[in-house]
Amino acid sequence: MKPTPQLLPSGRGVWNDKKVRKMLKGKKIVLGITGSIAAYKACLIIRGLIKAGAEVQVVITPAGKEFITPITLSALTQKPVISDFFSQRDGTWHSHVALGLWADAMLIAPCTASTLGKMANGIADNMLITTYLSMKAPVFIAPAMDLDMYQHPTTQQNMERLKSFGNQIIEPASGFLASGLEGKGRMEEPEKIVEFLNEKLGNDGNGKTLTSKKILITAGPTYEKIDPVRFIGNYSSGKMGFALAEECARRGAEVTLIAGPVNCQLSITNDQSLIQRIDVESCQEMYDAATAAFPQQDAAILCAAVADFRPEHAAEQKIKRVGQTMDIHLVPNPDIAAELGRMKRDGQVLVGFALETNDEEANAQRKLEKKNLEFIVLNSLQNKGTCFRSDENQISIISRTGQQDYERKPKREVAADIIDQLEALL
Repeated sequence: MKPTPQLLPSGRGVWNDKKVRKMLKGKKIVLGITGSIAAYKACLIIRGLIKAGAEVQVVITPAGKEFITPITLSALTQKPVISDFFSQRDGTWHSHVALGLWADAMLIAPCTASTLGKMANGIADNMLITTYLSMKAPVFIAPAMDLDMYQHPTTQQNMERLKSFGNQIIEPASGFLASGLEGKGRMEEPEKIVEFLNEKLGNDGNGKTLTSKKILITAGPTYEKIDPVRFIGNYSSGKMGFALAEECARRGAEVTLIAGPVNCQLSITNDQSLIQRIDVESCQEMYDAATAAFPQQDAAILCAAVADFRPEHAAEQKIKRVGQTMDIHLVPNPDIAAELGRMKRDGQVLVGFALETNDEEANAQRKLEKKNLEFIVLNSLQNKGTCFRSDENQISIISRTGQQDYERKPKREVAADIIDQLEALL
């Protein structure tokens, strides 16, 4: 077995640099911006693309400049913004053909119904459309419009036609719209758009770093039945476990995801063929699935919030209210982490999670030793707005050689930090 890496020479510390994975390093991206209220979000898209290592050139329509100024965009990209065919009256002009050859990808975000129609029908009346028609690289389109415009048969037909040309549509989200209505049509959030491009274009330096590796991940809560309509459970949403599964698949691993009762769905941007999802409800079902799958795995990450106890007897019919009190006798559930720690062979890596409310580090350290883990991920309910149901988390990774503390960040980024540590052991 490979030795546990030193997390820090001193055994403890904090990452303050908000590490960004350079999955788009060296990629040249043309960002097309059209006349939508969502144009202001282009600033966040630019920031995300540049943080991921990309070089960004903005091409904006005349209507787009009514919503956001070229000066703002130029300051973010460190490049002049292109809008008109001719920049001066001395014959200087912008070559849409050169842009089409330069780019590794073109992203149009936001893309209005008008621009969708022009792209679908080749109406080349502005610099953005001529650049699109000259583009040799993949094209990604993030529509943004009111729900009625989005649902109109013409818009849907235009999108289908663009898909048939090989363009990729980043589906808009549902939510509150500028019109005051609520429904599908708002441009997808910048973070998710950047993530979509990461998935499709990202190289992460060494490519698929977990190719041929098999990783088991548990996620979500377990429900322990009291009767047919009641159960003992917890607030786990499964978001952290699903983020870990997607991060492993993104790096090429074959993932077995054992999920408790959650509402999470795997991202459409991810290669879901690498993820086998097994849905369970109780701890016993998760235990059976995990112990059956573990011998074939290179690693397991036990992220699920498993109930430690269950009712000794579950009623077959709904329990009626009788009297002022009711006693439920609880018995221990099987210990998944302990059993996998016992089963673990040389070369396998086992990672656990600890959610604590007090004596966090001491309790996590005891669990690390008791369950025979390589490292444990500690999160605390003292950090408000993290853990259960949240899109963010703040963790510490504890091994036998030290502790690494991390800043609060989105769970997708937390997943990348955890898998970075796992990779060092595989």
